[in-house]
Amino acid sequence: MSDALADPSRPTRQDPSRPNLPAIAWIGLGIMGSPMSENLIKAGYDVTGFTLEQDKLDRLTAAGGTAAASIAEAVRDADVVITMVPASPQVEAIAYGPDGILAHARPGTLLIDMSSITPQTSVDLARVAKDKGVRVLDAPVSGGEAGAVEAVLSIMVGGEQADFDEAKPLFEALGKTIVLCGPHGSGQTVKAANQLIVAVNIQACAEAVVFLEKSGVDLKAALDVLNGGLAGSTVLTRKKDNFLARDFEPGFRIDLHHKDMGIVTDAARSVGAALPVGAVVAQLVASLRAQGDGGLDHSALLRAVERLSGARV
Repeated sequence: MSDALADPSRPTRQDPSRPNLPAIAWIGLGIMGSPMSENLIKAGYDVTGFTLEQDKLDRLTAAGGTAAASIAEAVRDADVVITMVPASPQVEAIAYGPDGILAHARPGTLLIDMSSITPQTSVDLARVAKDKGVRVLDAPVSGGEAGAVEAVLSIMVGGEQADFDEAKPLFEALGKTIVLCGPHGSGQTVKAANQLIVAVNIQACAEAVVFLEKSGVDLKAALDVLNGGLAGSTVLTRKKDNFLARDFEPGFRIDLHHKDMGIVTDAARSVGAALPVGAVVAQLVASLRAQGDGGLDHSALLRAVERLSGARV
């Protein structure tokens, strides 16, 4: 990490053996945030975290991080603030107001929002933060919980080239595919497209599973051979065991994918892009959520196909 992020005139909570590493404040320690923050700790970064759940703070301290009692406490000495929360309202809640990040982060701080939110929210945050002397990158990720744990996430970034260059070593502790996609909001636009592709892919896989089962084919054998050909995908690799075991413990919840499908359909409408298949899948995700499955993993789209097919649920 360049010295621009680790200004020697600013007191930090760095690892003394690696004095050029910036001190990190991490806000939001959920399914993705906890393993991601832990990977930064493993890479030698000093991480102070804040979230509303005490058990998540206990997990952070057990991993070698520091728990903060408030956003203000977490960010006041930070060189970099990273946020990972569910949606735009939560980003606005933690960023703005007298108790928010912008009220307590010092000028020169780099704020990296890794949540999946609307592109406009990211653009607005960067504009307001600039007036406070805080730089912003939007940097949503793809890869799910497994990708977060394994530090192999795809990270799509929007913002200034210089800020991206400074942050890249930090991103390299979290992911493998790291790309600056354009100005503020661009990372969120690409993430919306990502979520469209993932949802349509899971839906197609779910339909194939029900078709195969109703046809009496050995499902495991079928999915193995399909995944070795042109039908193979990262989605099928990650989710085929969910389908086989009917294990819908959330890696990425239907509730969140429903939110993301709303983002992409709204953004597509604003630019005049037609999403005929995406619109159908968005309705299927909404239907699954309305039937009480919002807390399940998005591979539970299988349950929606089964309901339509009169198969087991």
